[in-house]
Amino acid sequence: MKTSLFIAIILGFVGFVTSFGAHIVAVNLPVYAEQMGIGLAMIGLLIATYDFAEIIAKPIFGFLADKQGMKLTMLLGILVFILASLLYLIISPEFLLVVRFLQGLGAAALSTVSLALVGTYYKENRGRAFGVYNALKGAGYVVSPLVGGYLVVQGGFANVFIASAAIGGVAFLLSLLLPNPSASKTDLDDDDNFSLQSFFAVFRDKELLPWYLVIVINMFFVGILFGFLPVRIHALGYSPFMTGLLISIVALSYLIIQPIAGILADKVNTVTTLKVGLVVGALCIILVPFVSGIALVIVSIFAGFGVGTVWTNSDTLMSNLAKEGKLGITMGIAGSFKEFGDMIGPLLIGVLSQTFGLTTGFVVCGVLGLLSVGYIWNKK
Repeated sequence: MKTSLFIAIILGFVGFVTSFGAHIVAVNLPVYAEQMGIGLAMIGLLIATYDFAEIIAKPIFGFLADKQGMKLTMLLGILVFILASLLYLIISPEFLLVVRFLQGLGAAALSTVSLALVGTYYKENRGRAFGVYNALKGAGYVVSPLVGGYLVVQGGFANVFIASAAIGGVAFLLSLLLPNPSASKTDLDDDDNFSLQSFFAVFRDKELLPWYLVIVINMFFVGILFGFLPVRIHALGYSPFMTGLLISIVALSYLIIQPIAGILADKVNTVTTLKVGLVVGALCIILVPFVSGIALVIVSIFAGFGVGTVWTNSDTLMSNLAKEGKLGITMGIAGSFKEFGDMIGPLLIGVLSQTFGLTTGFVVCGVLGLLSVGYIWNKK
């Protein structure tokens, strides 16, 4: 019996909570910095804290989900996110760092488990389901800057936390409609319950390690596109409006391609589709500093297609390769690698660009992506 697509839509909206919550705050931190009199380094720390919390917490929540129940773990994560968002309204604004860390912990649980639940509910057409999920989650990257900017102008920085809590509340109510996922005998086996050996065994799985690398490289590209493509556009002398427009186009391209890439992977081959996406993304990253005008728009759109294809199909592949009873922890660790890639991409291109120039930064990072393709080329 096929699972209703409505379940993927609910889970995708749960994923939307974390992307929305991360970016609605991050893009408005300059307003907070001006009000509090803090510098750029503190802004960077406030952004990184959310990702750092997700990195350390995603594998743990994935492990707990496998042992204590996926739906319950996800609901608890949503509650933590809601309460953390509301916390900003009752404490001193100086403690925003604490709020961001707690938001990240809640996001780690809800995003990891919602992703794992896609693999749990959908035994057929997983690629399509993951495509829907990631498209909805990715929509948070598009709408949160616009919504956040409007709310801050209308009522101040605190409004972004009210919006985050409200979105979390809707996700919580929708999640109550989800059926309880069935557990296999292995899921309920207590022999390795909360075993550190079982936990770290996933990191040592030789079958999974190449694909963890692919996840890091792809998120590496995502961080570069949304962090340093604007730098390239600014260097060309385009207006802030044009910069924002092009970044929105990139975000939309990488969202639109995900359901299509998922369907294509179901019909062709997940690994082949993933390799093509990674090559496209890497080549476009290399080309960014050498083009301008309409050519830059086209390259940017295809870069979005590339990272969106890899994003969806790496999720599908990881769920297919996960061992029985290890789906939650496998997807949790994959999520941590995503956050890691999202952090190191902008850091590496920033250091390279500062030292050798922006062109070198883009080219070196793109070449690293191509090298990763060579590493997985014989994988099937």
